[in-house]
Amino acid sequence: MFPIRDHNPSGRTPYVTYVLMAINIVVFIFYVDMFDNPRAINAFYWDYALIPAKVSAGEGYLGLLTSMFLHGGWMHLAGNMLFLFIFGDNVEDEMGHGPFLLFYLAAGLAAAFLQYATAPGSMIPVVGASGAIAGVMGSYLLLFPKAKVDILIIFIVFFRVFPIPAWIMLGLWFGLQLFGGFGTPGDQGGVAYWAHAGGFIAGLVLTFPLWQRLGGAQFWARNEGHPPHPEAKYKLSRTSIPKAGRRR
Repeated sequence: MFPIRDHNPSGRTPYVTYVLMAINIVVFIFYVDMFDNPRAINAFYWDYALIPAKVSAGEGYLGLLTSMFLHGGWMHLAGNMLFLFIFGDNVEDEMGHGPFLLFYLAAGLAAAFLQYATAPGSMIPVVGASGAIAGVMGSYLLLFPKAKVDILIIFIVFFRVFPIPAWIMLGLWFGLQLFGGFGTPGDQGGVAYWAHAGGFIAGLVLTFPLWQRLGGAQFWARNEGHPPHPEAKYKLSRTSIPKAGRRR
């Protein structure tokens, strides 16, 4: 289950969101060939990924920032950019370009700090924009809890698109991060669950002043939790493939 789009059009071009996506993609292309050379990729991650043990030793602080622009593979990059593309434009629209950039970086740093705190002696490199993007998702939840999000559900050969409120999709996602975080040792490789959870919580906290300026609970009440503008309408195109009857 993963989101493919929302029904929440933005009022202006999300330049910062597009630039962040471009930076992540260009940086990944710069070092993607290193994956065929374990020594090269490990050296690159040693210099630019977040390695908690290095931070505990009083070095490697740059990795807290640079790690949020690195990824561990094409699917890792594609998934993160999809989430940023879906949710970033609306948050940027409400915050403004400059404040959104600062918010994104702050959420990413908060995510990195929490991941570090859960396993300060770990030598496993932490990479990915997921923590910063989780902050965007937390912000989106606070601002547009009932915005419709189309999710694609795939179960073996069955697949279908369902529109659901953002609070269900984002709440379920956050719950899975907490479940994964408590169930996985911090010094074990794999998904950085606590970075996701930390970024999400930071997004909620950092967006709270904006939410209050918009009216707080009254902002929700005016639109019953929906975005303060008409939602986008989508229609699935009909297939040109003819239906085949069953032969006996």
